[in-house]
Amino acid sequence: MNKKTILITGANGQLGREMQVVAEKYPEYHFIAVTREQLPIDNQAAVERFFNEHQIDVCVNCAAYTAVDKAESEIENSNNINGYAVGNLATICEQKAIQLIHISTDYVFDGTATEPYEVNHPVKPVNQYGASKLLGEQLAIKNNSSCIIIRTSWVYSTYGNNFVKTMMRLMKERNNLNVVADQQGCPTYAADLANAIMEIVPQLSLKKNLMDYSENIFHYSNSGVTNWHEFAVAIKKNIGSACEVNPIPTSAYPTPAKRPAYSVMNTQKISDRFKISIPTWQESLKTCIEKLLSNS
Repeated sequence: MNKKTILITGANGQLGREMQVVAEKYPEYHFIAVTREQLPIDNQAAVERFFNEHQIDVCVNCAAYTAVDKAESEIENSNNINGYAVGNLATICEQKAIQLIHISTDYVFDGTATEPYEVNHPVKPVNQYGASKLLGEQLAIKNNSSCIIIRTSWVYSTYGNNFVKTMMRLMKERNNLNVVADQQGCPTYAADLANAIMEIVPQLSLKKNLMDYSENIFHYSNSGVTNWHEFAVAIKKNIGSACEVNPIPTSAYPTPAKRPAYSVMNTQKISDRFKISIPTWQESLKTCIEKLLSNS
C-alpha cells in the first residue's frame, strides 16, 4: 500500500520545524517539507509545477508572512503571501483532491471582546497582518470546499524567534524589563499545535467533498488565559531568573501595528470534533523551556 504524502510548506518557520519533529512519530506517512526557497507559495507557476511533479494527499500550509509591524509598510508583500498565495494553493488542492490545512491567526479579530472568540464571531482585523491573514482565510474557503483553517495565537517554539526566547535572552542581559500587561491572550506551543494537526489528519477524508462541515474554521491555542507580563513572569520563574519584570500599559510601548487587546479564542470545537486534549499554557511553557535549557 502506498503511503499518503503530507506536504509541509514554510518548513523553516516555528510550526514548520515542529511539524518535521512530529513527523518522525508517523512512519505511515511520507512527508515533504519545503522552505520558502524551495517553494515560494506566492509564485503561482512554481506552485503549479511542484504540485504536478509530486503526488500529494495533504498540504499543511505553515508558510506565512509573519512580520506584524513590517506588514504595515509592506502591504502588497503581506497580501501576496498571506492572502492571494493561499487562494492559489486552495485552488490547486481543490483541483487535485488534496486536503488543505491552512494556519491562520487570532489577529483576524479586533480584540474588543470580553469572552473567548467563537469561530463564527465577526472578523475585523486592526492591523495589516491580520487583514492579510483574513484575506487568505476568505480565499481558501471560497476556492476549496474541504479546506480546514486553524486559527492560533501567541506562537512560540524551541525554533525561530519568539517571545519566550527573547525574554530568556533579555533576562540574562538585564536587571529589569518592562512588559505589556493589558493585552490578554493564549500562548501556543508550536509543538502542541503540530501534534494536534497530526491527530486531525487521519480523521479527515482525503477524498474530495466528503467533508460535510458547515464551517471549516477551528481555533487552537493552549488552554488558559494570560497577558504578556504574566507570561514573562512565568518564563522568569521557569528559568530561575532574578530579573525584575514590570507591568506596563500598551500605550507605553508603541508599535507600528496596533495589537488586539483581547485575543482569547474558544478551542472547544477542535477539541470536541477531533477528540484532542489540549495542554495548559503553563505546562507547555515548562516543557519548551526545559528543551531550550537542555539544548543550550
